[in-house]
Order: sequence, then C-alpha cells, then structure tokens
Amino acid sequence: MSLSDSETSYGGGGGSDYKPFRHISRDRLLYEMLRSAKSGDSKAWKVLIMDKVTVKVMSHSCKMADITDQEVSLVEDLFRRRQPLPSLDAVYFIQPSKENVVMFLSDMSGREPLYKKAYIFFSSPIPKELVNHIKCDTSVLPRIGALREMNLEYFPIDSQGFITDQDTALQELYGNVDNIRRFNTYLNNMAIRIATVFASLKELPNVYYRSAKESDESSPTVSRELVPTKLADAVWDMVSKYKSTIPKFPQKETCDLIIVDRSVDQIAPVIHEWTYDAMCHDLLDMEGNKYIHEVASKTGGPPENKEVVLEEHDPVWLELRHTHIADASERLHEKFTNFVSKNKAAQMQQSGRDGSEISTRDLQKMVQALPQYTEQVEKISLHVEIAGKINRIIRDTDLRELGQLEQDLVFGDAAAKDVINFLRTKQNTTPEYKLRLLMIYASVYPEKFEGDKGVKLMQLAKLSPDDMKVISNMQLLAGSSTKKASAAGSFSLKFSNQKAPQAARKDRTDEEEETWSLFRFYPVLEELIESLNKGELPKSDYACKNEPIPVPKGNSARSSKSTQTAAPPPTAAPHSMRSRRTANWAKSRTSDDGYSSDSTLKNVAADFKKMGKRIFVFIIGGATRSELRVCHKLTTKLRREVILGTTSMDDPAQYLTKLKLLCESKATPTLDGLGI
Repeated sequence: MSLSDSETSYGGGGGSDYKPFRHISRDRLLYEMLRSAKSGDSKAWKVLIMDKVTVKVMSHSCKMADITDQEVSLVEDLFRRRQPLPSLDAVYFIQPSKENVVMFLSDMSGREPLYKKAYIFFSSPIPKELVNHIKCDTSVLPRIGALREMNLEYFPIDSQGFITDQDTALQELYGNVDNIRRFNTYLNNMAIRIATVFASLKELPNVYYRSAKESDESSPTVSRELVPTKLADAVWDMVSKYKSTIPKFPQKETCDLIIVDRSVDQIAPVIHEWTYDAMCHDLLDMEGNKYIHEVASKTGGPPENKEVVLEEHDPVWLELRHTHIADASERLHEKFTNFVSKNKAAQMQQSGRDGSEISTRDLQKMVQALPQYTEQVEKISLHVEIAGKINRIIRDTDLRELGQLEQDLVFGDAAAKDVINFLRTKQNTTPEYKLRLLMIYASVYPEKFEGDKGVKLMQLAKLSPDDMKVISNMQLLAGSSTKKASAAGSFSLKFSNQKAPQAARKDRTDEEEETWSLFRFYPVLEELIESLNKGELPKSDYACKNEPIPVPKGNSARSSKSTQTAAPPPTAAPHSMRSRRTANWAKSRTSDDGYSSDSTLKNVAADFKKMGKRIFVFIIGGATRSELRVCHKLTTKLRREVILGTTSMDDPAQYLTKLKLLCESKATPTLDGLGI
C-alpha cells in the first residue's frame, strides 16, 4: 500500500522543494490527492466524499475555492443519503474504519453504482482485513481508480502548529481510567494522528519523552505519569514502520520529537499572557479564531454583525499577534496615520470632514483610490477596534495590578502576604481571575495549601468548593503525593518530595530584547526546547526511544544524506532590526500600512531553506497561545523550524473547565500491561 505516487520529498532534505509545514499539508491534499484522481477525460468534474474527521482535516488546510480549482463540483458527507451521479468520478477521503469501507462498497457495488469510478484515499494506514474485504467484492474492483494511504490525519492550526482534535484528553487519560480498552483506543488514535505528521513531511524523529518517576522506592509508578511513555512507544512503533511502507522515507533520524503532558507547566495555561493574540482569546468572546463585530449597514439600516477569522491570511494580524498589547496598540495608531498620509481617498475624506471644498480633480483621485482604501481601512480599523476593546477591559477590570502580582509570584518577587492582601482588597475581582491567581500561587508555594490552609484561602477568596476542586485536581496532573490530607474535607497539594522553590521561573529579561511591562513571563517549553537543541535534556526526567549516537558538535544544516542525529549546538539569535522593545522574531515583513506585495509566507519559506533539523513538541492535554508563540520565536533564534503539536489549543477558561471535570478514581489501574 503506497503512500502516494508523488516523488516529492518534503522532509530530511533542503533545496528548492522545501516548504513550511502547513503548505505541505495543503499541497498534498490538493495535488497529491485531488489532482491525481483523474480518468481518461482529464477535464471531467468529480465529487469529493469525506467522513466527519477527514472533512475537518480538509477544512484546516484548504479553502473551498482551492478544492473547486481541482475540478471538484460537489462535496458530500459519506453517511448522508446522496444523489446518484453515474457520469462523474468520486474521490473518497476517509478514515480506514469498517463502517466507512462498508459505506463505500454499498456506493460502488451492484449494477448501478453511485459514481463512474472511485479513487479512495485513506487518512491513515488501513488494516489488511479491510483491504481483503474490498477485494472480495468483484463488482467494485474494476471501478476503483486508486486505493492509497494518504497518511494525513492531523489538523493544522498555524504555519507551525497542529492539533489531534482530542478535547477530552485530560479526562480520558488522566481522570477515571476505569476502561482500559477505551484508554487504549484513545491513545492509539492520538499516536496515529501524530505519526501521519511525520509521514506527510517524510521525517524520521528521535523520539524523546518525559519519563515517569516513582513517588518512592517501594510504591509502583503512578499510571498517569506513564502516559507520555506509552504515547512515545506507540508513535515510534508506527513511524518506524514507514521506513518500509513509504517510498523514499528516510532510514535515519532527520528531526527531533519531544512528548510531554500538561503537568510540565501548569502556570502557562492560566496566567494572563499580554500578547495581542493571547489577549484576544482570553478577554474577548471568540469562538476559536472567529471574532464577531458590528459594521455599518450598507442599506442605511441598523448595524450588522460581521464574522471575521483572525488567521495568517490577515497581514495585520500576522504582524501584531505576538507583540505586547501596548506595542500592538501603538503600531496600529502609527499604521493608520501612515495609511491616511499615503492614501488619496483617505486624505480627501479627511479634508471633507474639515469643511474645505473638494475639487473635481480631487474627487477623481478619491474614486480611483476608493476600492483599495475601503478594503485596507476595514482591515486596520478592525484591529483598532479589537485593541481598543481589549484595553478597555484591562482598565475596567484593573487587570494590570493582577497581572503584575501573577508575574511577581512566578519570578519570586511576591509572597503569601501579597496574595492575601490582594484577595482582601480586591473583592470585585471575578471568581475566574481569583481562581487563576490561586492556581499560580499553588504552583509556586504548594506548602501553603497543606492541611486546612487551602480551605482558609478558599473562604478568603469567596470561591466555591467546586472552584477549589480545580486546584486539588492540579495535584493529579503533577503526580501523586506522599502526604495525605490531614483532615477531612481538606486537601494536600504536595507536587513533589522536594521543597518547592520560591520562584517558578528564572528571570530572563537581561537575555531578551523585550522591555514592555508584564512581558517577563515565558512558558517552561522555551527552556525545554533550548535544552533539547543543545543536547542537554536532563536524563533523570527525559528518555529517548532511539537514543541518538553522540557526534562532534557542528553545523546542523538540513541534509537528507546526513547521519547526524544528535542535537546541534545553538546559534546566536539575529540582531534586532527594530526598536529594542520588540524581539526580531515577532517582526513581519510588511509595509507601514500592514500590506506587502509578496506573501509573508513566501519570505518565511525562503528562510526555512537555510534551517537545521526540525523540532517537534507534542503536549498531551492541551497547549496555550504563549507556547505557540515560543515555537515561532525559537524558530528564528535556533534556526530550526519548531512545530507545536497538541491534543487541543486551550484558552484559560477552557482549561479550568477541563480541570473541573478531572477526578481521581478510587483505584487507578496501572498501564504497564497495556498493549498499544
């Protein structure tokens, strides 16, 4: 079963065919799958049929216009009643499940099949028994134009990020694991989707993972701590098989993958992150990347709601998303001022407002500039509105003071008295914000929640026992405690046997270029990736499925023939080309008004040709905006493309909800015997 007929090699080797991660997913779906599905009549239209998972895969990578450009006239749901179109060919992009194969056979078998010819592309490896099931139907075989494994079952959410679309990962893998088969299936599906990333990119990874620890010498390893180990086993097992099943798949390791879970950093999901992207998702009522705002009615009626998607196709968003909210606001003001000074229509409109007469010649210039003016002013004014709304929320909720306390706690500049004083004096702070503050406090000072201390803090903050259950559930993710609660109704939050430090992070402001207030925080992931890049992951905490052979430190330039598997040494970050307030990694190649003649992603692709080996990071249980930002930052700093994978992208409110649903079972079964 071949991956494809394509001879293009995306991973392991540089050169002119190198493409960024998200582009590869899109191109494989459009060209390797849809364009290749052709019969004798090359101009014939075709039908695309997908299931509920593959339709998500497609929508995360391609637009409808992209699909129709590949001569697809109709997109159908596999499990919906469909009209027979015997004159058209059909492309099936489906998961290799028994139900899907049965539906396909019912479409194409018998005297009157629904379609002329079928081209079947499976999103992941198909079991042999299902292939045999298809072969048994002799009426269908002559009608099959292609039967291939696409090995593409992940969901790109960014040029350097993907999800496996498993929102319930925390509950399924770290909650009440009372159904071993269900656990097995869930983790196996996760491994399949991760493995297809490496199939698409034709990369063979060194698989690092956070290893389990025993709470003491006599007790067995806690099963929750084994989840990254089990996932690493399954991913390596699947990816290593590609060496013999996928043409031109590398035989030696070409990249690094590190698998961790949410316990690696429990502060990042709840602390207020002050970048434009994070603030949008934290403070605004957004659904995914969709933002709804009011626009003036074209008919002169009441304002209408308009939905916009804040993604990489918007050059203003692309430039500002990783900048500090104050920096973003300043730049938007400058951008709008520059735009007005350069655009004839905007100047004419401004002079009309001032009461001065507009000449006929000026009106003609205004009309000529109007189409571009309308589109650009809508883009910029949208972000001016969003930034203004965020700044109002920050003022109205007194968020700066809370944000300062959060970061002071993380960096050891605040203690118990500061938290208690805040809770006493800021009674109007929302329960969610108080809970998030206490979660940070619990991560830095776990001893302050032992015995009945946690109950007293709960009463002071006026939080319900249901809210405080979130904090106790943090313990389940962090690992088992050797200390039991001292009294009924109280809980212990002892994350480890070692005494907790008074700071959860080392202050790195001297090392970085950012000088904005409240921009000190960085996720643990940043130091973890840098350690991996240097080959300095602590062996007490991390293991490797296929330990790379140590080699002399040298250039890490991407080469498909290279036998180097050890992490290359770090390279110095490029000198900032902008003011020292904002790091170079956050800068977009755009003009003053936020637009450029060339695609920003084309410039990125040109940069990636010079990169070293890719680094993949996978977080079980959800990732944050700050962690995705770090991957972009370190790509520039380390000269290695860093790709973030996770089960879901979570905003703080979503993460709190997931922790509330997490509960410890009375007897958690061990996972050592699971066959994945």
